[in-house]
Amino acid sequence: MKKLLVLMACLMVCGVSFAQNFNKITGKIVDEKEAALPFAIIRVMNFADTSVVKSVSSNQDGDYEITLLKSGSYLLSVSIVGYKSLKTDRILLTADLKMPNIKLEGLTKQLKEVSISGKKPFIEHQIDKTVLNVENSITSTGGTALDVLEKAPGVQIDRQSEQIKLNNKSGVLIMIDGKTNFLSGADVTALLSNMSAEQISTIELITNPSSKYDAAGNAGIINIKLKRNKAYGTNGTISFNGGQGLMPNSPTDLYRAGVNLNLNHRQGKWNVFGNGAMARKSNFNNTFLNRTTLANGLASSLTQNFDRKNKGLGFQGKLGTDYYASEKTVFGVMLDANTVKTKLTNFSNTNINAMQNGISTLSAILQDAYSTSPASNLTANFNIKHDFDKNGKSLTFDMDYSGFSNEKEEIFLANYLNANGNSDNKTTLRNTTDAKINVYAAKTDLTLPLSKTMKIETGLKSSYVVTNNDFLSEQFSSGVWQNDLGKSNNFVYKENINAAYANFSKEWKVWQIQLGLRAEHTHSNGNSITDNKEVERNYLSLFPTAFVNQKISEKHNIRYSYSRRVDRPNYQQLNPFVFYMDPLALDQGNPYLKPQFTNSFEINYSYKEASLTLGYSDTRDMITQISQQNDETRVISVIRQNLGRFQNFSAGVYVPIKIAKWWNMQNNASVYYSKFEDGNLEGGAYSAGQAAVNLYSSSSFTLPQNFSIEINFWLNTPRVSGVERTTVTQYAFNAGIQKSVLNKKLKLRLNMDDIFLTNYWAGSLIYQNVNMTVTNRYTSRRANFSISYGFGNQNVKSARSRNTATEDIKNRAGS
Repeated sequence: MKKLLVLMACLMVCGVSFAQNFNKITGKIVDEKEAALPFAIIRVMNFADTSVVKSVSSNQDGDYEITLLKSGSYLLSVSIVGYKSLKTDRILLTADLKMPNIKLEGLTKQLKEVSISGKKPFIEHQIDKTVLNVENSITSTGGTALDVLEKAPGVQIDRQSEQIKLNNKSGVLIMIDGKTNFLSGADVTALLSNMSAEQISTIELITNPSSKYDAAGNAGIINIKLKRNKAYGTNGTISFNGGQGLMPNSPTDLYRAGVNLNLNHRQGKWNVFGNGAMARKSNFNNTFLNRTTLANGLASSLTQNFDRKNKGLGFQGKLGTDYYASEKTVFGVMLDANTVKTKLTNFSNTNINAMQNGISTLSAILQDAYSTSPASNLTANFNIKHDFDKNGKSLTFDMDYSGFSNEKEEIFLANYLNANGNSDNKTTLRNTTDAKINVYAAKTDLTLPLSKTMKIETGLKSSYVVTNNDFLSEQFSSGVWQNDLGKSNNFVYKENINAAYANFSKEWKVWQIQLGLRAEHTHSNGNSITDNKEVERNYLSLFPTAFVNQKISEKHNIRYSYSRRVDRPNYQQLNPFVFYMDPLALDQGNPYLKPQFTNSFEINYSYKEASLTLGYSDTRDMITQISQQNDETRVISVIRQNLGRFQNFSAGVYVPIKIAKWWNMQNNASVYYSKFEDGNLEGGAYSAGQAAVNLYSSSSFTLPQNFSIEINFWLNTPRVSGVERTTVTQYAFNAGIQKSVLNKKLKLRLNMDDIFLTNYWAGSLIYQNVNMTVTNRYTSRRANFSISYGFGNQNVKSARSRNTATEDIKNRAGS
């Protein structure tokens, strides 16, 4: 007992002594007129050798705080674009120090002579995320948000299931400006394919989010940040872009065109910002499918060829304002709207070779399909932020409404031909879908510092979602449209999620920890009104997170992380409707799907800018796509089911190389091993596993006369996902060139995606009685051109960015 007391006393004395070794410096950066200068860079430098110890930036009010400084001799270096840099005299730090205001002198006329050659790389690896600097990328010009994501390391676009995968895992939460968009897989890809790359500033890849984030998304979060306010006064950017698809055996009008305008005005206490965009898209897709059936001695071989062309015109707009009521309180409102009308034409040719008793019988089905799909979304946000003091104590509140509407009409004209090529039968079908989604959400977050090295974050969120999906299927018979009662249905889904979280973080000299716990209570009700089927769920789930950072030295760092996450079925997957695709293919939801839960572990080691990451995740009740085949009717149905277990092992390395002053290279390589197991999947035990590789390499060249060139390459090897396998290696080379004129305010860009036309998908599904291969080619090669002009003051960093209350609703709304 005596030894224990002595030990405790020593620990207390050591702890007090340790705490006394750290001090902080506070102060304010102002201009010649004593006006606050936000976003100035303040660097703490050792007085002896001028090595940089820490860097921070001043906040909206010009204030800065630098913590965890040992006693010693320092000096401060302060810089901001448009002002002369300044270094202070020697500072002898023995206790907390409040500096007098640091005044910076404007460059005035000298500013015109300054040439800023620094440029952020396309990929930045930060401590908790990977950031893609899209607005600096030449090869992103003229493309869409989906095109940019396909070039991102660790991201795969599954063109068959319309899924976006991160580190070989589906279930990615897509956010735009920190706000979830609510859409399901196919609708997310449609949204991103309508979003121009010119609208995007950065894309954040967060593989292991903390408890502050919503628990949904087992693969992590992809947050797309749109371009926004960059300076005081009035400023903006206007851009035009166009592109032409260059694909063999495809339509000639595969062109894209768009215009995008960003505006911002900041004066006094007001900041008003807006964005408007219009884009025309066009894509072509060719799918070749081969499958077999066997029933009662009748063997059939079916080959199907689908040519799908879609084009559409979309409009997007955003308007918002922030009001700085005081130095501590900010109010904001934002309105975001978009609409797009897409037209799809689809021709399919199905050839059937049936063999029985050595006799072959040939037949065919020709189908023309047409659809129009106008969709719109309106989102409104109100938010407040209040800072209680200069130490970081703050409270935020967000309240949101989002409304979605999607009205779709499809017409199918099928012609059944016999072996002689004569028509035996013709059918005309019509499907009409009217989908409405309303989302109401609110959240509040409190940040409470307990000391210079310790703080607590806590918050509450609540959301309520109502979806109404009215589906009418009709067949044209005897000159009139007749309701197909076996397929028409009205499905209403309601969901309420209430969440609370708490995060505790603590810093030491070498170690940093953050522990969190999130609780989410879900109450959902899925009601098929036509079939009088109702599924209700009510459950509480806990989601712990843990992050440990070990700073070995200035150059070496190790980060350990753990999180538990959930993926709830999206609204379309729960919808029990039977959707007609062609006479031999149906698509059906499953109202009895369970949510999938994932435990993820990650270790990241970094040396300077290079890093090595090891990861492991274990998913139970994985939501996956299964195909069921009726061998007698030859009809195949695509359904959703839960698969027992999915394990994903991963390793990734990132190595940036500065080959020359004018040549920078970034390299990223990842290896995955995916394993799937289920004791009873469609009546049989299933086990499959495969290793896969993802490579990415990018080179940027800075040339004389304000020219720059960018070349990048990505590659994905064959992989397995559930019961489906990718059987080819997908890869692409992309290149672009940029010329800056008019003092770099006008930028001209030209680039080409998939120069050698190597990016296509091929796969197989061989399980139980299903034996099918698929090849899918799409508009992957495209030449793009863009011209953009920035006007007004472009030098001051943007104002606050914020997340909204709707983060707890996932990309789950079906159309």
